[in-house]
Amino acid sequence: MSSKIRILVPVKRVIDFALKPRINKTHDGVETQGVKFSINPFDNIAVEEAVKIRKHNKGVVESIHAVSIGPSKAKDVLRTALAKGADTSSLVDIGSKELDPLAVSKILKKIQEEQGSNLIIMGRQAIDDDAGQTGQMLAGLLGWSQATNASKVTINEDMTVEVEKAIDGGVEIVKAPLPLIITTDLTLNEPKFVTLPKMMKAKKKPLKVVRPEDLGINLESRLETVSLEEPVPRKAGIKVKSVDELISKMKELKAI
Repeated sequence: MSSKIRILVPVKRVIDFALKPRINKTHDGVETQGVKFSINPFDNIAVEEAVKIRKHNKGVVESIHAVSIGPSKAKDVLRTALAKGADTSSLVDIGSKELDPLAVSKILKKIQEEQGSNLIIMGRQAIDDDAGQTGQMLAGLLGWSQATNASKVTINEDMTVEVEKAIDGGVEIVKAPLPLIITTDLTLNEPKFVTLPKMMKAKKKPLKVVRPEDLGINLESRLETVSLEEPVPRKAGIKVKSVDELISKMKELKAI
């Protein structure tokens, strides 16, 4: 069992979480022109957790590598990861192409092999497609253990990892040796604000750009977006004066 931890943290560039996405004119995606992009919130938590693990386990973490799969502009989210404490980074430049979770998983497997990582910490989902599948698919491709929706991570002295996650009615704790994949819940930590001086220093850290063809990955998508529509507006509710009236209305609607 390895005595050092090499952490890989995938990060994605998404429309800022504070904005409401707008469907584009062709109804096959969301409008991306003239909108603010930032690091996926779940991935931001993953970076924060990687840095936290190094801080609280002195001498255990050998390196933290951040990787993003996206357009050239995704360098911005990698700079954020570097400013937060990642040592090195790489961008797999796919231009404007959208990938399905399996293609993303295959690329991440190649990056893991290149970096020799034995712990992957990643967001449980991206807020643009909300697929929530990449971590599980990557674990399957690598043949690694996985701990999903983590709300607490503990590195033990014997280099095993304990991960807590909230479940209905309580907390579930799983324990596994390295190598391991952890996907983060929003409750895992609260990411710190990145200051301008740290962002400036991050520009001096390594950022490698590679192409999918350099990795020998077929990017043919298995998913097709047929149409994207706004949800039907909810009808206004009504107020009732008694339980009997409530039951009567529910029967009218065939809710009971």
